[in-house]
Amino acid sequence: MSSRKLELEIVALSHSVTQSHSYAVVLGEVNGVRKLPIVIGGFEAQAIAVALENMQPTRPLTHDLLKNMMVAFSLQLSEVLIHRIHEGIFYAKLICQSPTETIEIDSRTSDALALAVRFDAPIFTFESILDTAGLQMDDNLTDEGNPKPTKSKVSSNKNELASMNVQDLQKLLEEVLDKEDYIRAAAIRDELNSRK
Repeated sequence: MSSRKLELEIVALSHSVTQSHSYAVVLGEVNGVRKLPIVIGGFEAQAIAVALENMQPTRPLTHDLLKNMMVAFSLQLSEVLIHRIHEGIFYAKLICQSPTETIEIDSRTSDALALAVRFDAPIFTFESILDTAGLQMDDNLTDEGNPKPTKSKVSSNKNELASMNVQDLQKLLEEVLDKEDYIRAAAIRDELNSRK
């Protein structure tokens, strides 16, 4: 198996069809066709969605706090490396740079992705992991066979939102932002933007 590093990017974030109360983040091979779907928890999905959509939460999220602490102590995230898969679980490392050394920190993959988005750091994996767990998918479909979102990297129940009027959508947006449900807020914002 090859140990060549390949760059990935986040191409979709959606509810997982296979596991309730879970989400799936789909990483796509940069300049390639393979996708790497990873099941993550709701909190981590929201943390990724907030950063992808450039939202400003009313209170800093845990990953924002961690980024602020890293920057305050002159530690930059230079890359995320998904280096292993074992029994369906992905393992990641934060490759960080201090003024004097490179530091590798073990991390859950979902947390590493939430930080990668905040630092605008590249995400890598080994070709052997893509060979093992990657899927070659139609460019217009997610790993569950659903259409990819076109305006946003975050998907939600579009039929429900499409049937609502603008005033109701704006009210719903305020409610979900108060509840800090940033994934749903991104979908509502996209629906509002599509009507302008």
